Amino acid sequence: MINNFGKYIIMLYNIFQKPEKIAAYFKRLLDEIIQLGINSLFIVSIMSAFMGAVLVIQTATAIESAWIPDYTVGFTVKQSMLLEFCPTIISLILAGKVGSNIASELGTMKLSEQVDALEVMGVNSVGYLIGPKILGSLLIFPIVIIYSMFFGFLGGGLVCYFTEIIPVNQYILGIRSFSEDNFVFIRYALTKTIVFAFLITSISSYFGYYVNIKGGALEVGKASTNAVVYSSIFILFANYILTQLMLI
Repeated sequence: MINNFGKYIIMLYNIFQKPEKIAAYFKRLLDEIIQLGINSLFIVSIMSAFMGAVLVIQTATAIESAWIPDYTVGFTVKQSMLLEFCPTIISLILAGKVGSNIASELGTMKLSEQVDALEVMGVNSVGYLIGPKILGSLLIFPIVIIYSMFFGFLGGGLVCYFTEIIPVNQYILGIRSFSEDNFVFIRYALTKTIVFAFLITSISSYFGYYVNIKGGALEVGKASTNAVVYSSIFILFANYILTQLMLI
């Protein structure tokens, strides 16, 4: 474990060694933003909309007292989506989609000796391959989570409109209620997202870059699995730490 942690820290340090031309990094950065973030918007939007819809149904069903106003449903959905569902659950989903993709891509490049070819040409392979992935995720993941929040609220609103489980105006009122706390919650969610983005890309890159080439394609599969598992574990651990620091 100590050996792996040391190699992980050295990998992060090597990202900043022997930088290439800015133009080369910029093109790689744009490609990674599209691959890591833009291509994930569809699945994130669909899952967020259904999460918002289910939250509305569950909350409205659980709260059937005449003493509790209807806008409580919207307020509860807002709290759940901003604080936990969008930043944490969506990040876990991205860990599975993006993390496995990163690990398998780098592992395949390692097996096919493309990484060695970059090193022979004098290119800092860690900085060229991994650096844009980490930076791209830090830039695009918060935008993906904002999309997730929007579609989560939209999914809940559509359920209210078509099923009339509660009036739509009461649902919107609940989302807008106690608006002085919204900025704090959004800042908390986006801060978590940035930390999660770094963990997903850096951990997945580590497992892919340091894949055991003697094991062949089987090791690439193991690296992808390890990337998803360890990324998810560290996301949950970081979620607890950040919640303790920022909300308590």
